[in-house]
Amino acid sequence: MTQPKTAVIRSDLDIVIARTMARDAAKALGFGAIDQARIATAVSELARNIFLYAGTGNVSVKEIERSGRKGIEIVCEDQGPGIANVDLVMQDGYSTSRGMGMGLPGAKRLMDEFNIRSQEGVGTTITCRKWRG
Repeated sequence: MTQPKTAVIRSDLDIVIARTMARDAAKALGFGAIDQARIATAVSELARNIFLYAGTGNVSVKEIERSGRKGIEIVCEDQGPGIANVDLVMQDGYSTSRGMGMGLPGAKRLMDEFNIRSQEGVGTTITCRKWRG
């Protein structure tokens, strides 16, 4: 997989598509079953956030390499309302939807690297990476 694969998020079905796309990419890159599940779960949570809070956005998945290590990079982007307080939403137990999702902190724990860029009124971009063991 050299070109990024992208799923447009506009519905609940698109969340499933993004999750499956990420799991399939992780498998193709040689990740074990546990890491495949971690990656798919993180993508599911991030795609759900796009749908719930922005309405629409994109999830892109691509292979990466750094210092001879191979991994997967997931970029989730939306042009939604943005996150007013990133530190607050990254606290365990914080929820704006009263949902039982694991939220952004849970998605972060499943990945090796996790970065949020958000600006109110502009949107949010989350980039996360998982490195092959």
